[in-house]
Amino acid sequence: MKRGVLMIVSGPSGSGKGTIVKQLENDDNIKVSVSATTRKPRAGEEHGVHYYFMEKDEFLSCVDDGEMLEYNEYCENYYGTPLMGVEPFLKEGKDVILEIDVNGAKQVSKIMKCVKLFILPPSMQLLKKRLCLRGTETEEALNIRLNQAHFEMEQAYNYDYLVVNDNIDDAVNKVKSILIAQRHRVFNMKDKLDELLK
Repeated sequence: MKRGVLMIVSGPSGSGKGTIVKQLENDDNIKVSVSATTRKPRAGEEHGVHYYFMEKDEFLSCVDDGEMLEYNEYCENYYGTPLMGVEPFLKEGKDVILEIDVNGAKQVSKIMKCVKLFILPPSMQLLKKRLCLRGTETEEALNIRLNQAHFEMEQAYNYDYLVVNDNIDDAVNKVKSILIAQRHRVFNMKDKLDELLK
């Protein structure tokens, strides 16, 4: 069975990457990786669905044993991508999506073959508008997010593909097209070519 494609999806807060990834989950051939965290579950969150909720010692033990593809500490909690939620699906031939930040993308790309895709907003003005519409940000927090977005977009030069999210359906279709193209790269089709040349 042909191995699936590992795709990293990154983008600034407000770019719509989460909405795009959620829609990709509707495709039977795509599996979205579930992250692990040491923070406590929030209301309505389920273990193994929203996150793998772990104790700090358990999480750090997984890191030491090489069972985390990437991890980071944020607000005194750890977040990471367990290998167990990625490798089995790739072996089954499913494409696996990791929705992670630019730092996580660097870590994963050092360990595994992957394609890196960055979601861009149509403009900084629209990004600011999207963040304002959430109604959860103070002016100071909004400026911090916009500065972070600028930093993250500077890192997008290190990615393989850029998708501008000016329409969710179009953006989802572009991501699916990239996955199809990746499946047909020569290194992914080598077995078929070898078979024909016997």
